[in-house]
Amino acid sequence: MTTFVDRVELHVAAGNGGHGCASVHREKFKPLGGPDGGNGGRGGDVILTVDQSVTTLLDYHHSPHRKATNGKPGEGGNRSGKDGQDLVLPVPDGTVVLDKAGNVLADLVGHGTSFVAAQGGRGGLGNAALASARRKAPGFALLGEPGDLQDIVLELKTVADVALVGYPSAGKSSLISVLSAAKPKIADYPFTTLVPNLGVVTAGSTVYTIADVPGLIPGASQGKGLGLEFLRHVERCSVLVHVLDTATLESDRDPVSDLDIIEEELKQYGGLDNRPRIVVLNKVDVPDGKDLAEMVRPDLEERGYRVFEVSAVAHIGLKELTFGLGELVAGARAAKPKEEATRIVIRPKAVDDAGFTVTREEVGGEPLFRVRGDKPERWVRQTDFNNDEAVGYLADRLNRLGVEDQLMKAGARNGDGVAIGPEENAVVFDWEPTAMAGAEMLGRRGEDHRFDAARPAVQRRRDKQAERDEALREYDEFDPFE
Repeated sequence: MTTFVDRVELHVAAGNGGHGCASVHREKFKPLGGPDGGNGGRGGDVILTVDQSVTTLLDYHHSPHRKATNGKPGEGGNRSGKDGQDLVLPVPDGTVVLDKAGNVLADLVGHGTSFVAAQGGRGGLGNAALASARRKAPGFALLGEPGDLQDIVLELKTVADVALVGYPSAGKSSLISVLSAAKPKIADYPFTTLVPNLGVVTAGSTVYTIADVPGLIPGASQGKGLGLEFLRHVERCSVLVHVLDTATLESDRDPVSDLDIIEEELKQYGGLDNRPRIVVLNKVDVPDGKDLAEMVRPDLEERGYRVFEVSAVAHIGLKELTFGLGELVAGARAAKPKEEATRIVIRPKAVDDAGFTVTREEVGGEPLFRVRGDKPERWVRQTDFNNDEAVGYLADRLNRLGVEDQLMKAGARNGDGVAIGPEENAVVFDWEPTAMAGAEMLGRRGEDHRFDAARPAVQRRRDKQAERDEALREYDEFDPFE
């Protein structure tokens, strides 16, 4: 049964925003007391957060589909809908978030570090929020926006200071078991270690973590053995330790050739050239092992390696190795640049940025003008196309944004197709170039005659008198002989 997973594909869905409510306040003797529809609630986000108690991505291997809750719709009486609950997904320290194309979206290192993997949809405005001096009682509300749908890949890269690398059965697990309190599985056959093991080592005032990376073999960087699956766990380590077996029973192997083969695999994997390296000649408690270690040590030192002769079984040379690694780790930490204070970057919008674009396309020999932009596309998603007044409101918003002017500049004519949104999910309509676009179904733009019944009687008489006065002026100015 799988107990350790360091790479999964996760399908996350944020919550949808709740719809706004179209409601009119009613009580005795006040048949139309004004709009009182509340706003819809925001959909919940999907958030990845580093949790030190989590060490594997196993839960997401078994349950790769995760969804946040939706926002509740608004209600009458100016009651807004409840926001959807955010879905917080704990991940191990060192998790890298990628998209399906392999692009890095986030690198989560440090307890509490978080990343919003999917943004919840906005709640729709109720008709109370849409009311204005010109549109006193809107008979519509805005729809909630759908939440984001994302397919992401999570990769775990172990966060450790020191990585032990080498052939299977070179003694890496035995070494980490005596240097720290880690208790990995140990046996004398290849690939005993099937998952990375972590241990904490104290060397004087320096405390560092050490990782036992599963054994590498020739061709590991191309996928042979277990190497390709676990080479990523070496990337974050500050120091690389070559653990070489001086008592191997295989006649075609020796410490120097093992070192050359592992170095070639690390080179093929890439990105590790600048890491300091040391060599540990293990199993010197065996007589043949001690002799071989003394034989190859001068050659390794000539190459510039710092060499330690140790025995994990007999506890030989462990103190020197512990403090030697502590010095390298302390030096690597001191060489790291200090983190700068968080800077706020302000990027003002360009003066000539209209917030949308209009492009001309040819579909079946006919022109099609596509409108793309955050605002137009969001407004379309919020519109209930079964409500004529809502459609008119959308037309008003697009006209105020300048979409109609840009269509005319792009050469659009009466009856040409206009699409708002991406090709796979666009709203297409025939364009009618008129300043009253979308408002014909409302009468004159901005007026709402249903609210006339709620006006005071005096105001209604004044309006009727003004209409009569206007009619008399037109009659007096009329000349039948012209």
